[in-house]
Amino acid sequence: MPEKNKTYRARIEGYTSEGLGVARIDGQAVFVHRALRGEDCDVLILKVLKNAAFGKAVRVYAPSPHRVEPDCPYYGRCGGCDFRHMDREEELEAKRQRVQDALRRIGGSDVTVEGILSGEPLHYRNKSQYPVSADGQVGFYKARSHQVIPVDCCRIQKPQADAAAEALRRYIRECGVPCYDERTRRGLVRHLYVRTNSAGQSLVCVLVNGRKLPREDTLVSLMRQALPDAVGVVLGVNTQPTGAVLGSEYRTLWGADVLEDTLCGLSFRLSVPSFYQVNHDMAEVLYDTAVDFAGLTGHETVLDLYCGAGTITQVMARRAARVIGAEIVPEAIADARENARRNGIENVEFFCGAAAAAAADFAAKGLRPDVICVDPPRKGLSPEVVAAAASMAPQRIVYVSCDPATLARDVKRFAQEGYCAVRAAAVDMFPGTANVETVALLSKGEIDSKKVRVEFSLEDMDMSGFQKGATYEQIKAYVLEHTGLKVSSLYISQIKRKCGLDVGQNYNLSKKEDAKVPKCPPEKEAAIRDALKYFQMI
Repeated sequence: MPEKNKTYRARIEGYTSEGLGVARIDGQAVFVHRALRGEDCDVLILKVLKNAAFGKAVRVYAPSPHRVEPDCPYYGRCGGCDFRHMDREEELEAKRQRVQDALRRIGGSDVTVEGILSGEPLHYRNKSQYPVSADGQVGFYKARSHQVIPVDCCRIQKPQADAAAEALRRYIRECGVPCYDERTRRGLVRHLYVRTNSAGQSLVCVLVNGRKLPREDTLVSLMRQALPDAVGVVLGVNTQPTGAVLGSEYRTLWGADVLEDTLCGLSFRLSVPSFYQVNHDMAEVLYDTAVDFAGLTGHETVLDLYCGAGTITQVMARRAARVIGAEIVPEAIADARENARRNGIENVEFFCGAAAAAAADFAAKGLRPDVICVDPPRKGLSPEVVAAAASMAPQRIVYVSCDPATLARDVKRFAQEGYCAVRAAAVDMFPGTANVETVALLSKGEIDSKKVRVEFSLEDMDMSGFQKGATYEQIKAYVLEHTGLKVSSLYISQIKRKCGLDVGQNYNLSKKEDAKVPKCPPEKEAAIRDALKYFQMI
């Protein structure tokens, strides 16, 4: 086992998911900062854990031909980019191999990653999120910490984002605005959010620990000076003691609260909470790949879970008979419906709800889609979503993932349901970073003779449950997603009773005659009432 503060000679064999070089010293894995595959290095051990160690290369005997001088002055301090010390060829192969290794080691799949699709590596991010430190620094977090590294110019962000960050610094400095301290939970300014479309227009949102800022007119003026093509400045309310960036309420300080963009020949309206791929050009490549994998002929019914603002939903709708999208964020669903109307796409329907609950409800109502498409967050799918998707017996499942490890885990789960990965392709959605997007196609190996496929029309189904009502589990999921609060069935029943709603039997009853029933706290009552309003129950 390697010892801390000792130096060992070792060969770098590969990379971790964070782009660290991997060597073996005395039989133990050692993760080496800024080392490249194939290099022989003297490695100084910095930290020793039970199953691994961390070190840095203090001497490289024969530098890899893929080694380059990092082109960013913040490299090594900012936690954003991991691969700026290697050329594009090595970066792309490292990412492809990362996906391949995850599918084999974690997923137990022998599918071959067909290649990695790539594009422009600089200034590609159309969405920027800058944390703000308690002392007013605007930048990005240091790796594996919440220490803010001030950044004036980022190689992967749009110039508009850099300009907005400088405008926020001026506002904080000139107006003496207190910034949020994670330890004390005091202060106002928490994050800066900037979304920029392909035409160079921007929507700016400042996230605050409160409902207003001092001298809001000054903030607007500075943002408009810095961003002449801005369409709006929005204030977002985030008073939750969590690491979440976006809030629960938004107020427009000036201009519009949405940004329009064109993707795959379609027009999309994007509000602040709406999910939208951060790399416009590679998103078109990603969606074209997903449509190709789906094998659409114009006759299929497609279910798109985690549909966001309805981007991939509508792209697939041009090649399918009917597409149904589901998403938990109400603002995103509103955007999706408006986007479909603007694009003249009539063969789509959108429903709001947590993926697990929505999938279970669709399955219970008899939906049997030909294709299911999922594009979940980094944490991947819950076992409930996997089970519900498989129960609908689609011919194909198209899985779009931003994390190879959770993708591979879910591939293994789907394999237990009879679905095997038959195609996979990596997409370099995030150049310069260790992140990589993947599209995987899962297919049923054999048709289960006990299952009968039913052709149906949604017009023949009772879908009212998605519009006006929700189960206790759906309400719990909504509250947790939007507030971070966990609420019990007891609390939900109390608030339903207050609102004159049916609560079912025995929710507030106890076997003890003198039992004390806990009352729902005010903040949870407000969250439950919000959920009831959302589900159109009150």
